[in-house]
Amino acid sequence: MNNNENRRLDCLGDFCPIPVVKAKLALEEMSPGEVLKVLADDPAAESDFSAWCEATGNPLLKSEKTEEGFVFLIRKGAGGRT
Repeated sequence: MNNNENRRLDCLGDFCPIPVVKAKLALEEMSPGEVLKVLADDPAAESDFSAWCEATGNPLLKSEKTEEGFVFLIRKGAGGRT
């Protein structure tokens, strides 16, 4: 499997817990193994996504800080939990 995104989610301007809630809803519509790219600028997003991905079994493939905020790549786990 590669890390190419299957879907992109723009959460710029959204604050906790909205980026994680939107990511959860997006992943519910995706198939296991597909990758969601999330753009966020909430300072708490980095720790929020790390904890949420670990808790739900959806691997966090990438967490990168950019000038605009953060970029996250999340693979929907095989168990399909969101």
